[in-house]
Amino acid sequence: MLNALKGKLADRLKIILLSVAAIIIIALFIGQGLNADNYSFFLSLRVPKILAIVLAAIAISVSSLVFQTITNNRILTPSILGFDSLYVMIQVIIVVAFGSMSMWFSDPIVNFLLSTLIMIGFSLLLFGLYFKRKNSNVFTLLLIGIVCGSLFSSVTSFFTMLIDPNEFAVLQNSMFASFNNVNSDLVYWSIIPLAICFLYLYRISNTLDVLWLGADNAKSLGVDTQKLTIRVMLVLTIMIAVSTALVGPVLFFGLIVVSLTREMFNRYQHRFLMLACSLLSVVLLVGGQFLIEKVFSFDTTISVIINFAGGSYFLYLLMRNKLS
Repeated sequence: MLNALKGKLADRLKIILLSVAAIIIIALFIGQGLNADNYSFFLSLRVPKILAIVLAAIAISVSSLVFQTITNNRILTPSILGFDSLYVMIQVIIVVAFGSMSMWFSDPIVNFLLSTLIMIGFSLLLFGLYFKRKNSNVFTLLLIGIVCGSLFSSVTSFFTMLIDPNEFAVLQNSMFASFNNVNSDLVYWSIIPLAICFLYLYRISNTLDVLWLGADNAKSLGVDTQKLTIRVMLVLTIMIAVSTALVGPVLFFGLIVVSLTREMFNRYQHRFLMLACSLLSVVLLVGGQFLIEKVFSFDTTISVIINFAGGSYFLYLLMRNKLS
Protein backbone atom coordinates (compact mmCIF):
# COMPACT_ATOMS: atom_id res chain seq x y z
CA MET A 1 0.00 0.00 0.00
CA LEU A 2 2.79 2.38 0.98
CA ASN A 3 4.79 1.53 -2.17
CA ALA A 4 1.73 2.16 -4.34
CA LEU A 5 1.21 5.56 -2.69
CA LYS A 6 4.87 6.46 -3.23
CA GLY A 7 4.56 5.40 -6.87
CA LYS A 8 1.55 7.64 -7.43
CA LEU A 9 3.27 10.61 -5.78
CA ALA A 10 6.37 10.03 -7.92
CA ASP A 11 4.23 9.89 -11.07
CA ARG A 12 2.46 13.12 -10.15
CA LEU A 13 5.82 14.79 -9.56
CA LYS A 14 7.00 13.66 -13.00
CA ILE A 15 3.84 15.05 -14.59
CA ILE A 16 4.39 18.39 -12.85
CA LEU A 17 8.01 18.47 -14.03
CA LEU A 18 6.99 17.65 -17.61
CA SER A 19 4.34 20.38 -17.48
CA VAL A 20 6.87 22.93 -16.23
CA ALA A 21 9.40 21.84 -18.86
CA ALA A 22 6.79 22.15 -21.62
CA ILE A 23 5.80 25.64 -20.49
CA ILE A 24 9.43 26.78 -20.24
CA ILE A 25 10.38 25.43 -23.68
CA ILE A 26 7.29 26.95 -25.31
CA ALA A 27 7.99 30.29 -23.60
CA LEU A 28 11.61 30.23 -24.80
CA PHE A 29 10.54 29.32 -28.32
CA ILE A 30 7.98 32.13 -28.52
CA GLY A 31 9.84 34.77 -26.52
CA GLN A 32 13.33 34.58 -28.00
CA GLY A 33 14.46 37.98 -29.29
CA LEU A 34 11.15 39.75 -28.70
CA ASN A 35 11.07 43.45 -27.90
CA ALA A 36 8.59 46.31 -28.04
CA ASP A 37 9.31 46.96 -31.71
CA ASN A 38 9.09 43.47 -33.22
CA TYR A 39 6.82 41.43 -30.94
CA SER A 40 3.73 41.82 -33.12
CA PHE A 41 5.47 40.51 -36.24
CA PHE A 42 7.26 37.61 -34.58
CA LEU A 43 4.24 36.51 -32.55
CA SER A 44 2.15 36.34 -35.74
CA LEU A 45 4.69 33.82 -37.08
CA ARG A 46 5.62 31.91 -33.95
CA VAL A 47 2.19 31.33 -32.39
CA PRO A 48 0.82 29.32 -35.38
CA LYS A 49 4.12 27.42 -35.60
CA ILE A 50 4.19 26.47 -31.92
CA LEU A 51 0.50 25.55 -32.06
CA ALA A 52 1.15 23.30 -35.08
CA ILE A 53 4.00 21.60 -33.22
CA VAL A 54 1.84 21.04 -30.14
CA LEU A 55 -1.09 19.69 -32.17
CA ALA A 56 1.14 17.35 -34.17
CA ALA A 57 2.93 16.17 -31.03
CA ILE A 58 -0.30 15.35 -29.18
CA ALA A 59 -1.99 13.75 -32.21
CA ILE A 60 0.97 11.51 -33.06
CA SER A 61 1.72 10.44 -29.49
CA VAL A 62 -1.87 9.74 -28.42
CA SER A 63 -2.71 7.90 -31.67
CA SER A 64 0.42 5.75 -31.27
CA LEU A 65 -0.45 4.94 -27.65
CA VAL A 66 -4.00 3.86 -28.50
CA PHE A 67 -2.85 2.01 -31.64
CA GLN A 68 -0.53 -0.11 -29.50
CA THR A 69 -3.50 -0.94 -27.28
CA ILE A 70 -5.65 -1.96 -30.25
CA THR A 71 -2.90 -4.19 -31.65
CA ASN A 72 -1.68 -5.29 -28.17
CA ASN A 73 1.86 -4.63 -29.35
CA ARG A 74 4.24 -2.00 -27.94
CA ILE A 75 6.49 -1.57 -30.97
CA LEU A 76 3.85 -0.66 -33.57
CA THR A 77 2.61 2.78 -34.65
CA PRO A 78 -0.14 3.90 -37.08
CA SER A 79 2.54 4.64 -39.69
CA ILE A 80 2.66 0.88 -40.34
CA LEU A 81 -0.64 1.29 -42.22
CA GLY A 82 1.18 3.36 -44.85
CA PHE A 83 -0.26 6.83 -44.24
CA ASP A 84 3.16 8.51 -44.45
CA SER A 85 3.88 6.85 -47.79
CA LEU A 86 0.36 7.66 -49.02
CA TYR A 87 0.78 11.34 -48.16
CA VAL A 88 4.08 11.60 -50.06
CA MET A 89 2.58 9.73 -53.02
CA ILE A 90 -0.36 12.15 -53.12
CA GLN A 91 1.99 15.12 -53.31
CA VAL A 92 4.06 13.52 -56.06
CA ILE A 93 1.04 12.60 -58.17
CA ILE A 94 -0.40 16.10 -57.81
CA VAL A 95 2.85 17.64 -59.06
CA VAL A 96 3.11 15.14 -61.93
CA ALA A 97 -0.51 15.64 -62.98
CA PHE A 98 -1.00 19.37 -62.44
CA GLY A 99 2.43 20.89 -61.75
CA SER A 100 3.85 22.55 -58.66
CA MET A 101 2.20 25.89 -59.52
CA SER A 102 -1.34 24.51 -59.60
CA MET A 103 -3.74 25.35 -56.79
CA TRP A 104 -3.93 21.64 -55.89
CA PHE A 105 -0.32 21.82 -54.70
CA SER A 106 0.54 25.48 -54.06
CA ASP A 107 -2.66 26.44 -52.19
CA PRO A 108 -2.11 25.11 -48.64
CA ILE A 109 -5.80 24.92 -47.78
CA VAL A 110 -6.77 23.03 -50.95
CA ASN A 111 -3.78 20.71 -50.62
CA PHE A 112 -4.57 20.08 -46.94
CA LEU A 113 -8.21 19.23 -47.63
CA LEU A 114 -7.36 17.02 -50.62
CA SER A 115 -4.63 15.10 -48.78
CA THR A 116 -6.76 14.62 -45.67
CA LEU A 117 -9.81 13.44 -47.59
CA ILE A 118 -7.82 10.97 -49.68
CA MET A 119 -6.11 9.48 -46.61
CA ILE A 120 -9.41 9.18 -44.73
CA GLY A 121 -11.09 7.77 -47.86
CA PHE A 122 -8.33 5.19 -48.22
CA SER A 123 -8.77 4.09 -44.61
CA LEU A 124 -12.56 3.87 -44.96
CA LEU A 125 -12.18 1.71 -48.05
CA LEU A 126 -9.55 -0.48 -46.41
CA PHE A 127 -11.46 -0.92 -43.15
CA GLY A 128 -14.81 -1.32 -44.90
CA LEU A 129 -13.59 -4.10 -47.16
CA TYR A 130 -11.56 -5.84 -44.51
CA PHE A 131 -13.90 -5.83 -41.52
CA LYS A 132 -16.75 -7.23 -43.60
CA ARG A 133 -14.94 -10.55 -43.41
CA LYS A 134 -15.77 -12.95 -40.63
CA ASN A 135 -13.05 -13.67 -38.08
CA SER A 136 -11.05 -10.66 -39.25
CA ASN A 137 -7.74 -10.23 -37.46
CA VAL A 138 -6.17 -6.85 -36.92
CA PHE A 139 -2.68 -8.22 -37.64
CA THR A 140 -3.78 -9.24 -41.13
CA LEU A 141 -4.91 -5.64 -41.58
CA LEU A 142 -1.45 -4.48 -40.51
CA LEU A 143 0.16 -6.74 -43.10
CA ILE A 144 -2.12 -5.24 -45.75
CA GLY A 145 -1.06 -1.80 -44.57
CA ILE A 146 2.62 -2.74 -44.93
CA VAL A 147 2.01 -3.98 -48.47
CA CYS A 148 0.09 -0.80 -49.34
CA GLY A 149 2.86 1.33 -47.85
CA SER A 150 5.44 -0.47 -50.01
CA LEU A 151 3.23 0.01 -53.05
CA PHE A 152 2.86 3.74 -52.35
CA SER A 153 6.62 4.10 -51.90
CA SER A 154 7.27 2.30 -55.20
CA VAL A 155 4.79 4.52 -57.04
CA THR A 156 6.42 7.58 -55.49
CA SER A 157 9.89 6.44 -56.54
CA PHE A 158 8.69 5.81 -60.10
CA PHE A 159 7.08 9.20 -60.54
CA THR A 160 9.94 11.12 -58.92
CA MET A 161 12.16 9.79 -61.71
CA LEU A 162 9.86 11.49 -64.23
CA ILE A 163 9.60 14.87 -62.53
CA ASP A 164 11.51 17.88 -63.78
CA PRO A 165 14.39 18.70 -61.35
CA ASN A 166 12.90 22.13 -60.63
CA GLU A 167 9.55 20.56 -59.78
CA PHE A 168 11.30 17.98 -57.60
CA ALA A 169 13.09 20.74 -55.67
CA VAL A 170 9.71 22.25 -54.82
CA LEU A 171 8.28 18.83 -53.98
CA GLN A 172 11.03 17.96 -51.52
CA ASN A 173 9.58 20.27 -48.88
CA SER A 174 6.48 18.06 -48.73
CA MET A 175 8.44 14.85 -48.24
CA PHE A 176 9.67 15.78 -44.77
CA ALA A 177 7.98 17.21 -41.71
CA SER A 178 8.34 20.99 -41.59
CA PHE A 179 7.05 23.58 -39.15
CA ASN A 180 8.49 26.61 -40.90
CA ASN A 181 5.82 27.15 -43.55
CA VAL A 182 2.68 26.23 -41.62
CA ASN A 183 -0.45 28.06 -42.71
CA SER A 184 -2.05 29.76 -39.71
CA ASP A 185 -5.59 29.19 -40.97
CA LEU A 186 -4.94 25.46 -41.27
CA VAL A 187 -3.58 25.32 -37.74
CA TYR A 188 -6.66 26.87 -36.20
CA TRP A 189 -9.05 24.75 -38.26
CA SER A 190 -7.11 21.58 -37.34
CA ILE A 191 -7.85 22.16 -33.67
CA ILE A 192 -11.51 21.20 -34.13
CA PRO A 193 -11.17 17.62 -35.54
CA LEU A 194 -8.16 16.82 -33.37
CA ALA A 195 -9.93 18.02 -30.21
CA ILE A 196 -13.03 15.94 -31.05
CA CYS A 197 -10.90 12.84 -31.64
CA PHE A 198 -8.93 13.36 -28.44
CA LEU A 199 -12.09 13.85 -26.37
CA TYR A 200 -13.60 10.68 -27.84
CA LEU A 201 -10.50 8.64 -26.94
CA TYR A 202 -10.47 10.20 -23.48
CA ARG A 203 -14.13 9.30 -23.04
CA ILE A 204 -13.58 5.62 -23.86
CA SER A 205 -10.27 5.40 -22.00
CA ASN A 206 -11.71 3.01 -19.41
CA THR A 207 -12.74 0.63 -22.19
CA LEU A 208 -9.26 0.90 -23.67
CA ASP A 209 -7.85 -0.09 -20.27
CA VAL A 210 -9.86 -3.30 -20.50
CA LEU A 211 -8.80 -3.89 -24.10
CA TRP A 212 -5.14 -3.82 -23.05
CA LEU A 213 -5.85 -7.13 -21.25
CA GLY A 214 -6.25 -8.77 -24.66
CA ALA A 215 -9.16 -9.28 -27.06
CA ASP A 216 -10.36 -12.52 -25.45
CA ASN A 217 -10.36 -11.09 -21.92
CA ALA A 218 -12.06 -7.91 -23.14
CA LYS A 219 -14.79 -9.95 -24.83
CA SER A 220 -15.38 -11.92 -21.64
CA LEU A 221 -15.83 -8.59 -19.82
CA GLY A 222 -18.51 -7.44 -22.27
CA VAL A 223 -16.50 -5.34 -24.74
CA ASP A 224 -17.47 -5.57 -28.42
CA THR A 225 -13.86 -5.64 -29.60
CA GLN A 226 -14.51 -5.57 -33.34
CA LYS A 227 -16.86 -2.58 -33.19
CA LEU A 228 -14.49 -0.79 -30.83
CA THR A 229 -11.52 -1.53 -33.10
CA ILE A 230 -13.30 -0.14 -36.16
CA ARG A 231 -14.31 3.06 -34.38
CA VAL A 232 -10.92 3.64 -32.79
CA MET A 233 -9.06 2.93 -36.04
CA LEU A 234 -11.19 5.52 -37.84
CA VAL A 235 -10.54 8.08 -35.12
CA LEU A 236 -6.80 7.37 -35.25
CA THR A 237 -6.89 7.69 -39.04
CA ILE A 238 -8.42 11.16 -38.78
CA MET A 239 -5.79 12.23 -36.25
CA ILE A 240 -2.89 10.92 -38.34
CA ALA A 241 -4.34 12.29 -41.59
CA VAL A 242 -4.83 15.78 -40.16
CA SER A 243 -1.43 15.93 -38.45
CA THR A 244 0.39 14.55 -41.50
CA ALA A 245 -1.35 16.93 -43.89
CA LEU A 246 -0.60 19.79 -41.49
CA VAL A 247 3.15 19.31 -40.89
CA GLY A 248 4.22 16.37 -43.04
CA PRO A 249 5.20 12.76 -42.23
CA VAL A 250 6.96 12.02 -38.93
CA LEU A 251 7.61 8.29 -39.03
CA PHE A 252 9.07 7.18 -35.70
CA PHE A 253 8.13 10.00 -33.34
CA GLY A 254 5.12 8.21 -31.87
CA LEU A 255 7.18 5.09 -31.15
CA ILE A 256 9.84 7.11 -29.32
CA VAL A 257 7.41 9.09 -27.18
CA VAL A 258 5.15 6.21 -26.16
CA SER A 259 8.08 3.92 -25.36
CA LEU A 260 9.75 6.60 -23.23
CA THR A 261 6.44 7.30 -21.49
CA ARG A 262 6.06 3.64 -20.56
CA GLU A 263 9.65 3.64 -19.27
CA MET A 264 8.96 6.69 -17.09
CA PHE A 265 5.53 5.67 -15.78
CA ASN A 266 4.58 2.19 -14.65
CA ARG A 267 0.88 2.81 -15.25
CA TYR A 268 -1.76 1.28 -17.50
CA GLN A 269 -4.60 3.82 -17.26
CA HIS A 270 -5.02 5.47 -20.65
CA ARG A 271 -6.24 8.77 -19.22
CA PHE A 272 -2.99 9.16 -17.34
CA LEU A 273 -0.81 7.87 -20.18
CA MET A 274 -2.50 10.18 -22.73
CA LEU A 275 -1.63 13.18 -20.57
CA ALA A 276 1.91 11.95 -19.91
CA CYS A 277 2.80 11.14 -23.51
CA SER A 278 1.23 14.42 -24.70
CA LEU A 279 3.41 16.46 -22.34
CA LEU A 280 6.54 14.45 -23.18
CA SER A 281 5.90 14.74 -26.93
CA VAL A 282 5.50 18.52 -26.65
CA VAL A 283 8.78 18.80 -24.71
CA LEU A 284 10.66 16.65 -27.24
CA LEU A 285 9.20 18.12 -30.42
CA VAL A 286 9.33 21.78 -29.38
CA GLY A 287 12.78 21.26 -27.88
CA GLY A 288 13.95 19.50 -31.04
CA GLN A 289 12.69 22.29 -33.28
CA PHE A 290 14.36 24.84 -31.00
CA LEU A 291 17.69 23.00 -31.41
CA ILE A 292 17.24 22.80 -35.17
CA GLU A 293 16.76 26.56 -35.41
CA LYS A 294 19.28 27.77 -32.82
CA VAL A 295 22.00 25.12 -32.71
CA PHE A 296 21.97 23.59 -36.20
CA SER A 297 20.85 26.84 -37.91
CA PHE A 298 18.37 24.99 -40.16
CA ASP A 299 21.16 22.81 -41.62
CA THR A 300 18.87 19.80 -41.19
CA THR A 301 15.19 19.07 -40.50
CA ILE A 302 13.72 17.64 -37.35
CA SER A 303 12.21 14.71 -39.27
CA VAL A 304 15.71 13.52 -40.23
CA ILE A 305 16.78 13.47 -36.58
CA ILE A 306 13.51 11.80 -35.50
CA ASN A 307 13.77 9.10 -38.17
CA PHE A 308 17.41 8.38 -37.29
CA ALA A 309 16.77 8.28 -33.53
CA GLY A 310 13.48 6.44 -33.97
CA GLY A 311 14.94 3.82 -36.30
CA SER A 312 17.80 3.16 -33.89
CA TYR A 313 15.40 2.97 -30.95
CA PHE A 314 13.11 0.61 -32.89
CA LEU A 315 16.01 -1.77 -33.52
CA TYR A 316 16.93 -1.55 -29.83
CA LEU A 317 13.37 -2.50 -28.82
CA LEU A 318 13.39 -5.45 -31.21
CA MET A 319 16.71 -6.71 -29.84
CA ARG A 320 15.62 -6.21 -26.22
CA ASN A 321 12.34 -8.09 -26.77
CA LYS A 322 14.19 -10.87 -28.54
CA LEU A 323 16.76 -11.24 -25.77
CA SER A 324 14.10 -11.16 -23.06
